[in-house]
Amino acid sequence: MNATSLRQDARVIGLVGTSHGVSHFFHLILAGLFPWLKEAFSLSYSELGLLMTVFFVISGIGQALSGFVVDRVGARRVLFTGHALLGVGALVLASAPSYAMLLLGSFIAGCGNAVFHPAGYTLLNHGVSKERLAYAFSVHGISGNIGWATAPIFLAGVATLSSWRVALLAASAIPALMLLVLFLNRAVLPNAATVPKGGDAGASAFGFLRLPAVWMCFGFFFLTSVALGGIQAFSSASLTSLYGISLATAATAYTTFMLSSAAGMVAGGFLAARAHNHDRTIAICFLFAAALALLLSASVVPGPLVVLVMGAIGLSTGVAGPSRDLLIRAAAPPNATGRVFGVVYSGLDSGMAVGPVLFGMLMDGGHPAGLFIGVALFQTLAIATAVGAGGRGRAPLPHKA
Repeated sequence: MNATSLRQDARVIGLVGTSHGVSHFFHLILAGLFPWLKEAFSLSYSELGLLMTVFFVISGIGQALSGFVVDRVGARRVLFTGHALLGVGALVLASAPSYAMLLLGSFIAGCGNAVFHPAGYTLLNHGVSKERLAYAFSVHGISGNIGWATAPIFLAGVATLSSWRVALLAASAIPALMLLVLFLNRAVLPNAATVPKGGDAGASAFGFLRLPAVWMCFGFFFLTSVALGGIQAFSSASLTSLYGISLATAATAYTTFMLSSAAGMVAGGFLAARAHNHDRTIAICFLFAAALALLLSASVVPGPLVVLVMGAIGLSTGVAGPSRDLLIRAAAPPNATGRVFGVVYSGLDSGMAVGPVLFGMLMDGGHPAGLFIGVALFQTLAIATAVGAGGRGRAPLPHKA
């Protein structure tokens, strides 16, 4: 094994992974401060939810568009821009005198968040050795989960000690520091555009959109993120209603879900590096997760074991993560990495925008079990898209004589 190559791969993986964690941290930059924002601006829950919807809708649209920019100008420059926009968005939010300015800050932060998947995955695909890509995707997924897990703790902690404005101001320093680190390490990050100037113009630039596997992968992300959005928003409320457990225990169950998902991604990286039928790995993991979600919906799990069942759901979905990313890589033409990952991952933001609204209506209607039934349904539907994408990308087996 080439020691120089290993060090280079580790640096690229570390830089891109940490950047991804910053992006996921900003997914919850407002949700973590909802109690303070509600009081400061006398907002309804619908108005608070709209702030999140603006973030994810803009991010989803921008994600599809930024993939084209990545392929044209290079991933490194686009990633730098994303961090700068996150920092500006947080500063606008921290100084907002009105709800309209909160919407503007959410809009700017959504624009910044849009670049991370197409830019990050392009950097990994072009900057990391092929034999280490599964581990790179594993680290990438783990860092995202860490960002999700740390945002509420960081923001609520600073807001409690000082104020919500100070919390947002402190949050703005995170992408600024990351931008500095990326700039100092820019030599290790490949920036070559995958589309030459004057090339791949017109219809050919959109040729990847004719690939069924691309839309199968988009569908997979949309369906799984609808389920994830429901779990993030309402799992605690649903569990307290179904099982009569305390809110603290329900919150522990959600935290266990997130941490187990990160652990699953570690195991999934090793599995994906050795397995070839990634769609089958995904199918097994999601069938298991869906079955456990249905078990929770039936209110038959002994109260103390709810935490363990939520952890098992997170673990199984986490294991599927690196296989999912390798499945997308197989669907992407060599000169369209940014565009494919941009379009496919816009399904993530679309699902995250839809999930809380959909499951919120179920919760308002007095159907807490509907959350986990819906999670199981969307995870099961996602299996069909993963198998469809994998089947189209897998070479046919030779006939036996």
